[in-house]
Amino acid sequence: MIISMAEYNRRRKHLMALMEPNSIAIVPSASEQLRSRDTTYHFRQDSDFYYLSGITEPDAVLVLIPGRRHGQFVVFCRERDSGQELWHGNRAGPEGMCELYRADDAFPVSDIDEILPGLLEGRDRVYYSLGRRTEFDRQIMGWVNQIRSQEASGAVPPGEFTDLDHMLHELRLYKSAAELRLMRKAADISARGHCRAMQRCKSGMYEYQLEAELQYEFAQRGARFPAYPSIVGSGANACVMHYTDNGDKLRDGELVLIDAGCELEYYASDVTRTFPVNGRFSKEQRVLYELVLNMQQAAIDQVKPGNHWNQPHDASVTALTEGLVELGLLRGRVSSLIKRKAYREFYMHRVGHWLGLDVHDVGDYRVAEQWRVLEPGMVMTVEPGLYVPVGNTRVAKKWRGIGIRIEDDVIVTDTGSEIMSSGAPKTIEEIEALMAA
Repeated sequence: MIISMAEYNRRRKHLMALMEPNSIAIVPSASEQLRSRDTTYHFRQDSDFYYLSGITEPDAVLVLIPGRRHGQFVVFCRERDSGQELWHGNRAGPEGMCELYRADDAFPVSDIDEILPGLLEGRDRVYYSLGRRTEFDRQIMGWVNQIRSQEASGAVPPGEFTDLDHMLHELRLYKSAAELRLMRKAADISARGHCRAMQRCKSGMYEYQLEAELQYEFAQRGARFPAYPSIVGSGANACVMHYTDNGDKLRDGELVLIDAGCELEYYASDVTRTFPVNGRFSKEQRVLYELVLNMQQAAIDQVKPGNHWNQPHDASVTALTEGLVELGLLRGRVSSLIKRKAYREFYMHRVGHWLGLDVHDVGDYRVAEQWRVLEPGMVMTVEPGLYVPVGNTRVAKKWRGIGIRIEDDVIVTDTGSEIMSSGAPKTIEEIEALMAA
């Protein structure tokens, strides 16, 4: 299931084909991040760097130089060090970068100050994403200034800088067959985690114990890490969009909202399900849940080639507003309520986002000031919600403290869409049956 080296090579070639003649692209890796005193967080590679190389080591720099006679793909990395490797594991070293990752040329990162200015000199254009790594930005500017200081001796500084993000992120937006296979697997693992949570849920548990059930299922199926901090919000906590404390006790009669997805081989999934702690929806919970389910179906129906990015969101807003008017939670004409965004009292976020190597993946939502047209190979989430905080005294007390969100991972296909996370039940009948079993 891992992406092949041949595919990484194709990605680099695609990017270099978009670059101007006599140009250079520079992409630094992520670095290890301090957690506390002398311990670090588990290392996670920068997504752009990984997309172009598959390299999972920190403190490296990837350089692409179209047309370079001695090789177009250059890597700077840590050298082999038996002492460090004894404590922290193997390093590829420059030789390994060429052998394992098919770099044309590789050098110790400790030599970058001597070598990279020579690669920059005389280039008409430098593709680099300024502003993301302050320390590396300073290094880049230092190399440029070093070249400028030698202009009297004939050195030629690079002509101009161009942000790399736009070109690279356009490539990342369209998923390959291999990427989609990984993402389907990640979504399926996440769906199984949600099923496990539903089956293990009971009153008196703590939210973090339910979170542990998901993470156990993820790891057992080969996805060691979640793609983002899991949200397990019971009762009124479900009305907090990014609730991650996960420390309250589950109570009989309440709903619990779980927004959790695994990361598999760097590819994210993002799935949300809402279900009753005791396995049975109350009358009010049932009514609001069906409304959110209708919202989601209306949105998914609009995910197809030729439609624009905002059509699924518009469909979810219309379905919600009509439902709220019918229930008496909003009063007025549906068109007028939508125009003045009255629904935002209950639904304050968008219906979805791009999904891929990042959970909120890269890619423009607007092109030339117009909503982007959906095309095959794009992957997005569809996650409408309805939230009635306890403090909302404008509505009847029976509705307060209910938060519901339903989220699936959806591929835009040639003919419509494919729901990758359908293994997690979401109809009331399916949920209640699974929890009863």
